[in-house]
Amino acid sequence: MVAIAQLVEHRVVVAGVAGSSPVSHPIRNSPDPQRIRAVAFCQRVALRTMLEMDAPQFEALVADELDRLPDDMVDGLDNIVFVVEDRPEDGSLDLLGLYDGLALTERAQYGLGDLPDRIIVYREPHLDVCDDVDELRDEVHTTLVHEIAHFYGIDDDRLHELGWA
Repeated sequence: MVAIAQLVEHRVVVAGVAGSSPVSHPIRNSPDPQRIRAVAFCQRVALRTMLEMDAPQFEALVADELDRLPDDMVDGLDNIVFVVEDRPEDGSLDLLGLYDGLALTERAQYGLGDLPDRIIVYREPHLDVCDDVDELRDEVHTTLVHEIAHFYGIDDDRLHELGWA
């Protein structure tokens, strides 16, 4: 059952969604920090609405963030297009971006006649995870760096180590 938790005067009140009555559990005089974080997370999820931005505005934001990337990062990009789509093919909100192509480190002969690689930035998943436009800009920036890194042959494990995942 999905539940919404609230911290009220040192008690956690869990209200059931399916019309059940609230259940109250006492908390010690000094509430457990982990429990407080869990309650705060539930409150954010319950009260959260998706940030709204139409496709043209989002595309302009992505283009602006591309322009802000360092020249050293984008100068080596060859035969690649950046695409904005609403959601991944499976309709989920789990994936923020995708590199669709063959990394430079895996290319033997590449060039004439090959279709361009694509970096896809998904609009709705970004809007779902961000609370405001500043956070959205940061997340789009991180997604672009992450997907461009895949173009250069950097895998997810290394990106995690570098803080770009």
